[in-house]
Amino acid sequence: MTVDDENEGGAPEPPTYPTPHHEVDHTAEPTDDPLAIRLEQLILGADRRYTPFQAARTAGVSMELASRFWRAMGFADIGQAKALTEADVLALRRLAGLVEAGLLSEPMAVQVARSTGQTTARLAEWQIDSFLEGLTEPPEPGMTRTEVTYPLVELLLPELEEFLIYVWRRQLAAATGRVVQAADDEEMVDRRLAVGFADLVGFTRLTRRLEEEELGELVEAFETTCADLVAAHGGRLIKTLGDEVLYAADDAGTAAEIALRLIETLSHDETMPALRVGIAFGTVTTRMGDVFGTTVNLASRLTSIAPKDAVLVDGALAEELSRTGEAPVSETEAAEEAARAEKEGRQPATYRFALQPMWQRPVRGLGVVEPWLLTRRPT
Repeated sequence: MTVDDENEGGAPEPPTYPTPHHEVDHTAEPTDDPLAIRLEQLILGADRRYTPFQAARTAGVSMELASRFWRAMGFADIGQAKALTEADVLALRRLAGLVEAGLLSEPMAVQVARSTGQTTARLAEWQIDSFLEGLTEPPEPGMTRTEVTYPLVELLLPELEEFLIYVWRRQLAAATGRVVQAADDEEMVDRRLAVGFADLVGFTRLTRRLEEEELGELVEAFETTCADLVAAHGGRLIKTLGDEVLYAADDAGTAAEIALRLIETLSHDETMPALRVGIAFGTVTTRMGDVFGTTVNLASRLTSIAPKDAVLVDGALAEELSRTGEAPVSETEAAEEAARAEKEGRQPATYRFALQPMWQRPVRGLGVVEPWLLTRRPT
C-alpha cells in the first residue's frame, strides 16, 4: 500500500494519532512538559520524529488506514504535531504487512488493533493508579514525586515488559489449545459453554452506607477472590463489573463447582454481602474475549432471581450434569439405587451435585424457564 497521491501533493490530511486514551479526544495535543517527555522517551525507547502523515508515508500505509489503526488502538487525534517515533512506524508497517501478505483481512487487522488497545489501556491505567502511584511517594522530606518517578520507571519497565509477554504467551497457548480441540470450524466461534454470573446482593444499598475507600476495598476483595477461584478450578474470568463477575467454562461440572466454591468461600467472609449465582449451558458467541448470546442472557436472568447464597441453573446445564454422571437424573431413583446397592453389597453410584427443580416462571425476554437449584451432594 502507498500513500495517496493527493497527500503526496500536499493536500490536507485528516487529523489523527496518538496519545493513549480510552476515548478518542479530537482536541488532544502532545504534552510539552519536560519530565513527561523524558518519561515518554524512556518508555517508548525513541524520540519524537514524525507527524502522523510522515509516519504513514514512511510506513508505506495510506493515511486513511493509518487513522483506522490508530483510532482502533485507542489513540487520540493530535492533528499533525510531530509526536511519533520509529516504533509507531514499525507498528503500522507490521499491521499493514499482515494484510498485504493475506494473513489478516483489513477488518481483522483493525480488530486486532482494537482488542490489543482496549486490553493494554486498562492494564496501563491500573498500573499507574494502583501501583506506581503508591510506589512513587517521596521517600524523604523535600523530594518531589517527579524526582522519584523516572528512576523507578527505568527499573520497573524491563521487568514488567518481560512479565507481560510471559503472561500473554501463556494465555495465548491456553486459548489456542481450546480452539484446536473444537469439533469443527463453526464451533470455534459459536461454542457450547457453561456461562455463570455471580452477583453481590444489595450492593446498591451498600454503596450508600460505605465510604468510597471501604467500597473500593470490598469490590477489590470480591473481584480478587472470584478471579482466583475461577482460575484455580479451570474456568475463565470473562469480565468484572464491580458487584458482578462473568465467567465461562468448557463443561458444566467445572462451572457448577466454581459457583458452589464462590458461595462457600464468600459466605464465610463477614465483610461480604450475600452472593447469588446463575449458570446456563448452550451455544455462545465469542468476540474479543467477551461472550454473547441467549445463553449469556439466560445466565444473567437466573442470577437476578436466585435466592441469597444459592445457585440457579437452567435445564440444559442440569441435563448436562446428569448426562455426565455428576448429578442424578432423579433423587428418588438415586435413593432407590443406593438401597439396592447396599442390599447387594456393592458400591452405589456417587455424585458431586444435587439438583432440585424450582417453579417455572416467566423470564423477561426469554419466555418461561424452569430453573434448578444446584447444591453440593452430601458425601
